[in-house]
Amino acid sequence: MRTPLRAVLLLTGAALLSAQSPAAVDPLNPSCPKSPDWSANKIMALKVVKKGGAQVLLAEGPIDQTLPDRLKKALADNPDIAEIWLRSPGGNARAGNAAGRLIRSAPGLVTRIPAGWTCFSACNFVFMGGQLRVVEPGGNFMVHMFTMTGDRDAIDQSVALGTETTVELIGDIEQESALLASEDNDFLIRMGVSRKLLTDIMYKQKAVPSGGSGDKSTRRCLSQDEVFQYNVANVRE
Repeated sequence: MRTPLRAVLLLTGAALLSAQSPAAVDPLNPSCPKSPDWSANKIMALKVVKKGGAQVLLAEGPIDQTLPDRLKKALADNPDIAEIWLRSPGGNARAGNAAGRLIRSAPGLVTRIPAGWTCFSACNFVFMGGQLRVVEPGGNFMVHMFTMTGDRDAIDQSVALGTETTVELIGDIEQESALLASEDNDFLIRMGVSRKLLTDIMYKQKAVPSGGSGDKSTRRCLSQDEVFQYNVANVRE
């Protein structure tokens, strides 16, 4: 049985991490910290701890394809979990969506990005699975434009094989990217998050830095006003 909502929201004091100096700003992505705190774990670690008298699941590190199954087990083994605290550099996009849907299936479960922590890329979709969502002041909901062209090994191999293979790979990337964009749009609708988050923010971020002396930003951290504007967060503390 999960902790009652009133008790969950009293976690505020416990949720705020020890006072920190303002993080140095990333000169290439000025809305974001220069050194995001998304943990040094190799894959997302799930650990249950007690905070303010409630059970909290700490979810820290990169998202891989095993996350949905591991998360399902953690929630089943610990039915009193009231909140999930997230910090992650992202990872497997479809695993992030699946984990988000799993979280939404647990009524009243709170997701939280604590002050100083960063939730990036696929982690955004895990976070949005919470029925109640908190981005603390100083917490970073960091987005970028989705791209599959980061798979340099596949691209380099196709170039070595010749033009025809490269063209085929680019076609596959475009098709897969379009499919995932459609899935992301559907996910936001189901989670009650404004689709304008995609059109106004995510799709306006560049996949790679521009050349020359122009704007080189590829990442964007939402302000406190923006997380409520787009209904990314729906609980004010």
